[in-house]
Amino acid sequence: MSRTEHEAVILGGGLAGLCLALQLRGEFPDMDILVLERNRHPLPVAAHKVGESTVEIGAHYFDHTLGLREHLDAAHIRKFGLRYFFSEGRDDIQNTTELGVSRVLPVPSYQLDRGIFENFLGEEARRRGIDFRDGATVRGFSLGEHGDAHEVRFTDDKGEHTVAARWLLDASGRAGLLRRRLELTADNGHHANAVWFRMDARLHIDRWSDDAEWGARCTPAERWRSTNHLMGAGYWAWLIPLGSGAHSVGIVCDAAMHPLDGMRDFEHALRWLQEKQPAMGRAIAAERDSLLDFRFLRDYSFSSRRLFSADRWALTGEAGSFLDPFYSPGSDFIAISNTYITGLIGHDRAGHNLAPYAHFYEKLYLSFYDSTLTLFRNQYPLFGNAEVLSAKVIWDYAYYWSVLCQLVFQQRLTDLAFLGEMRAELERAQALNSRMQSLFRHWHAAGGGHSRREMLDQCALAWFGELNATLHDPLDEAGVRARLRHNVRMLDGVADALVLQASASDPRLHVPMSGQPRPPLFRAVA
Repeated sequence: MSRTEHEAVILGGGLAGLCLALQLRGEFPDMDILVLERNRHPLPVAAHKVGESTVEIGAHYFDHTLGLREHLDAAHIRKFGLRYFFSEGRDDIQNTTELGVSRVLPVPSYQLDRGIFENFLGEEARRRGIDFRDGATVRGFSLGEHGDAHEVRFTDDKGEHTVAARWLLDASGRAGLLRRRLELTADNGHHANAVWFRMDARLHIDRWSDDAEWGARCTPAERWRSTNHLMGAGYWAWLIPLGSGAHSVGIVCDAAMHPLDGMRDFEHALRWLQEKQPAMGRAIAAERDSLLDFRFLRDYSFSSRRLFSADRWALTGEAGSFLDPFYSPGSDFIAISNTYITGLIGHDRAGHNLAPYAHFYEKLYLSFYDSTLTLFRNQYPLFGNAEVLSAKVIWDYAYYWSVLCQLVFQQRLTDLAFLGEMRAELERAQALNSRMQSLFRHWHAAGGGHSRREMLDQCALAWFGELNATLHDPLDEAGVRARLRHNVRMLDGVADALVLQASASDPRLHVPMSGQPRPPLFRAVA
């Protein structure tokens, strides 16, 4: 039995763990890092893991923080945004309400084949001098007390090993080794289920109709590159293309509205889709012989009472928390937690007292988590409402790009002095978002929102496109302060426009939030 010492031992070498290792190596080139991954590499492509869709923060993290742009462009698919069809019970997708962009927005995001990506991350970790052990099973660990090192026991092809770690970093996914040991799992009040499978075929949504006008609404006519959401009351179904040529398919539903038993295997899920989303069901049935896998997850959303400790342990990725796959925030929160962990290790190396930093970083992470959770919790019933969900999506994007993206893109996540100075604006935006989520629920209860032949083109909103296009603007500290304050004022205006639009459904909803009523947000393209 061998025994070694490392500055950091990462339990889990999936997306969160390998990205953390690469970020730590980039920040601290001399750092001794050991990553233990149970699965053997190379991993299978396509039928490996979900979490294939990225949005702006996750893509920015992979590209700018970790320096992986060349691989992303070469092996994965540049996404054509998030796209929504209000197509429940409809076989004529061209005659339904479509929400999305008519052209690709400037800031890139990607569809990831997780097998290809994690194989590359493992190879890249080794190229950068990280001790990455695949086929390594953690047999036990003990947490050091009063500043002592932690101890990890694992086995691999070379036998049994015991290692000491100054930092013990849990990236073990849903196994949640530290979270379960310390009984940190918390029910966040959001209860939903998911099933998913991969087809070794391209499910080309652009070919579901030969309507020339419908096809010409997008330039290029490549809706298949989007994360396509097919919406219904209490659920949504996804279509995500993968760089391997396969397609990822999933159904996500409110646990109280759509029992998991009704979609418990491929045949049940196919019949469910054929009833709820006929065009999608028909396309999948035509490729049924290409099925690669089928999996499901019950009650997937959870939180953790602790994430970062001054005793030099931390949780990241699904080892700590998971929100919801709608809007694809998984890699965003990996980026955020990994950045806080990297900041903590930097303070440790500088000899600082870790306790205040661990406390405030954890509080900030959980604040971002809780604010994002409001976008999903108790909102699934309105997902089939074409008017209300379209308005909600515009709001949710604007809130995300205006606040959280600014903090990440401008590297302010760990700047406690800056965040303290901007606390009033951040809390104002958070409270405004909470009120808007309540408005959407009441708006939906007022009825309406039927799907009809139209495209709600997000590119028609000049302010919306500009918000995306300016995410990478290089700003000094004064510039970031001014940007955030401007964005919060802009959110007030967007909120007023949405309240005005909602009041057309129910006058009781007409409660202007800034006192400046605005015109309806945008007009549909027929």
